[in-house]
Amino acid sequence: MLELILGLIVLVAIIVVLIYNNLIVLRNNIENSWAQIDVQLKRRADLIPNLVNTVKGYMKHERETLENITRARAAIMSAKTPKEAAQADNMLTAALKSLFAVAENYPNLRASENFLRLQEDLSDTENKIAYSRQIYNDNVLVYNRTIQTIPNNIIAGLFGFKEKEYFKAEEESKKAPEVTF
Repeated sequence: MLELILGLIVLVAIIVVLIYNNLIVLRNNIENSWAQIDVQLKRRADLIPNLVNTVKGYMKHERETLENITRARAAIMSAKTPKEAAQADNMLTAALKSLFAVAENYPNLRASENFLRLQEDLSDTENKIAYSRQIYNDNVLVYNRTIQTIPNNIIAGLFGFKEKEYFKAEEESKKAPEVTF
């Protein structure tokens, strides 16, 4: 009888360890995928000063547009959570839409080699951000589903695993910024 009880205790301990290790792996996947989003957001933010400097010479009267871009870039750089990053991303997307709309009035700017290269880099980065968001949200889905199901929810509760938030875009920002001329 003692052997049976001891065997059950060992079995339960093994199950707890396996579930705990799986939760750690899933949480680390989320942290890694968030880091990938962060890298792409910072890459885009790093492109902004070059874009602003290229545009400044052509757009002397568009100070507000350039200031909005600078503020949005600062918000991206200081974002700590997916929600903060999404809000900053939305702000930068809106500012870039304004910039590209205003740029339509400057044919020399649209033909500038630097501007065209920056436009291409920005478009590439936008695609990487979208892909990184998808991976992050997929990882959050798997993790959240795992910690909500039995018996994982018991182990998750005992060890303090909490649900993670999705990287959500606001309705008006669901449209990709227009970067074509």
